[in-house]
Amino acid sequence: MNDEEPAENISGGTAGGGQSATFDPETAGTRAEAVVDRLGEMYWTKTYGGRDAFECLVRTILSQNTSDKASQPAHDELMARYGGGEDANSEGDTDLARALADADQPELAETISSAGLYNQKSERIIALAQRICEEYGGESGFDEFVRESDPEAVRSTLLDMNGVGPKTADCVLLFAGGRGGVFPVDTHVHRIARRMGLAPADADHETVREYLERDVPAEKCGFGHTAMIQFGREYCSARKPACLDDPDACPLAGHCDQVGVYPATDEVVDPSETV
Repeated sequence: MNDEEPAENISGGTAGGGQSATFDPETAGTRAEAVVDRLGEMYWTKTYGGRDAFECLVRTILSQNTSDKASQPAHDELMARYGGGEDANSEGDTDLARALADADQPELAETISSAGLYNQKSERIIALAQRICEEYGGESGFDEFVRESDPEAVRSTLLDMNGVGPKTADCVLLFAGGRGGVFPVDTHVHRIARRMGLAPADADHETVREYLERDVPAEKCGFGHTAMIQFGREYCSARKPACLDDPDACPLAGHCDQVGVYPATDEVVDPSETV
């Protein structure tokens, strides 16, 4: 098992993420759990938590509608300018929320330009920072809220924030709050869960999340999310999954229903089109 997450993974940034944990794959009670256990053997088994909640929120917003390859430099530039790095506007100011609440929008947009949609994202980040300063006094108060309050209350509050959708809220709960039983659903997870038959073919993101959180033990949801993303990048891509040319090329072939994948005709469609 590779215990080092790649730098481009949203859970790890440049330093890797989480702490290694050990689980017994022989105890899987559902097919979804068996899939997650196999992914853990292929990649990593981690427990997450401890990341700064506001920075995690900002990082996830930067990643929206773009690749990690594009959003990571934007995050690094933002932290260097506003997070107390060498290019920070004021020495010793390490409260990221306060720094961004006072940020000049065009300057922030330029800073995060590599992430795409930089005008929209910069406006959202500043508005979120201002709200967090008003309601929680800054990033430390927000961090305490995310870590210690009822998870459903945290999720509801996050979803009430402009620009924060279910995946962003769940990533904050998982990577900052360290909450078990949270399985964020991004594009990769949404595709793979339906393609494998772990959720209905026409399920939306929230329905996929409900199925996975029901069928995967709470302590395995975190690495299930990150490892499934990596699996989607390496094997189960949207247009050319590994099984299309060679059924044996996919290490999860024995667990997959291949919904929407037709090797005989070299055709791949979204699982929802098969309903």
